[in-house]
Amino acid sequence: MSDNWRTHAKFWSAHYEVHAIDQRNHGKSFHSQDFDYNLMAADIIAYMDNHNMQQAIVLGHSMGGKTAMSLALQHPTRVSKLIIADIAPKQYNVASRFSNIIKGLLQLNDLTLISRSEADTVLTSFVPEVGVRQFLLKNLAWTEERNLKLRCNISVLQHKLDEIGVAPTGLPYVGETLFLAGQQSDYVLQRDMTGIYAHFPNASLRRVADAGHWLHAENPKGFNDALQDFLS
Repeated sequence: MSDNWRTHAKFWSAHYEVHAIDQRNHGKSFHSQDFDYNLMAADIIAYMDNHNMQQAIVLGHSMGGKTAMSLALQHPTRVSKLIIADIAPKQYNVASRFSNIIKGLLQLNDLTLISRSEADTVLTSFVPEVGVRQFLLKNLAWTEERNLKLRCNISVLQHKLDEIGVAPTGLPYVGETLFLAGQQSDYVLQRDMTGIYAHFPNASLRRVADAGHWLHAENPKGFNDALQDFLS
């Protein structure tokens, strides 16, 4: 969801034209029963075409990172540089990793919520980490009835966990690529470098200290410093 990048986008906009995008079934973008990385890569191409962008530096985190990888592997001429945050081009068991998050969001979706603090209390039973809950609660938006409801299409996402976990496909992308990994995260392991180089032969890996999977929120300065070193 683009809102997860709001602070970073404001910072980068001093040097770049920044487009922060809601993927389908997230934020203010459209909801769809169809949901896989080929479709989401095509969504980005459609967005770029609509905004007359022939090429862009592309950054994605986690699921967004797999969309970014799919975009580069399938449409390499549209990606000038690629930055992937805490995800590798491999299969993940998303259902086991995110089962409590999905259960918590489904619980929120079934309730009539009148405050974010109420939603946070409900979600605490499923997600004890404060930082993760803050990310998830950004999915809530006020309705005309002055209730809070999820913007993300949780009813579809809960049935698409296998698709979310799949590895991206396509020909190798030979452009400059940076993989950023949280030092305390297990999403990108040293043994994953073989698969990374197979898909992205000009890739490098940099670990962000004092950060787990949500590295851009847990250590924004370290994340931005690594980004700037790569782009400069």
